[in-house]
Amino acid sequence: MAKRRLTERQRERIKAIQERRRDKLEQQTDLALSEADEGQSREGLVVTRHGQNLVVTDDSGRYTHCLSRQNIGQVVCGDRVVWQATGDNQGVVTAILPRATALIRPNFSGEDRALAANISQLVVVLAPEPAPTPYLVDQYLVAAEQIGVNTLIALNKRDLMDRDALHRFEQQFGHYTGIGYPLIEISAKYEHGLDPLIAQLKDQTSILVGQSGVGKSSLVMALLPDIEIQIGRLSVASGLGRHTTSATTLYHLPTGGQLIDSPGVRSFRLGQLSLDALAGGFIEFHDFLGHCRFSNCSHQHEPGCALQAAVASGKIAPQRLANYLHMAAGMNAHHGQG
Repeated sequence: MAKRRLTERQRERIKAIQERRRDKLEQQTDLALSEADEGQSREGLVVTRHGQNLVVTDDSGRYTHCLSRQNIGQVVCGDRVVWQATGDNQGVVTAILPRATALIRPNFSGEDRALAANISQLVVVLAPEPAPTPYLVDQYLVAAEQIGVNTLIALNKRDLMDRDALHRFEQQFGHYTGIGYPLIEISAKYEHGLDPLIAQLKDQTSILVGQSGVGKSSLVMALLPDIEIQIGRLSVASGLGRHTTSATTLYHLPTGGQLIDSPGVRSFRLGQLSLDALAGGFIEFHDFLGHCRFSNCSHQHEPGCALQAAVASGKIAPQRLANYLHMAAGMNAHHGQG
């Protein structure tokens, strides 16, 4: 059945309804702000956002349901904000404090939008199945370098791998530790099997990324034995019931640190980068970039290519340069279409 096209009049009516809803929300926020005690501005951390509803926590760990002023920009999970109380467990966010980092992804319209803020560590979760690929890992690592966060590679479900499987994995991924990316092996099936991950999460605000099926949800449940209690408190504070679990949410780890769980990370991918920015995302390339014979070197077949020479001398893993060239070709193809 063909999709029915809206008439101009219908589109105008929908636009008017949306504008009325925005105006109503702005009036509610302004009214709440006018009732606030101007002397009670305080800083807080946004734990979750569902539409215009925010849950903010302060240093005491108390959760407060807040609305956001319309002119301050979009508030996201992980933001540090200034807010004012407007009533019992109610408040208004009046300013967003500067972000150290922001995890960005394109929305349905292709516009870049922040998904979460002030993350300090990206944890790339791998597992025996689905089979991990260095190409996907390299995409995550480039993104992490662009954001400016630490990266940890975690091989989950280690208990499912025999000696041969582990040897093959180390052949594919062993070079990452030499580059500077820690690689740990974990399993919820072993006693203390998650200890290496728990140690790396301490004092960090981390987010787990990886293919569907690698066990991210199970890891979140294992790392947060009190998750039902935290979700319950969030549900009460937001007034939205269990709907809060479908939004990007920050949880406090019992052993220290914070973990952001985001359904949106499943579709997290590299945005559009310049070739220079892409090359900069491969940190072991830094000493060789700018030293090729030709300034416009594509790092493929040109004589005097510093990256190719570094591969030949064992200073860059061949797979890393191959993955860079594959990403660069994809970006060139995209620009050629535009």
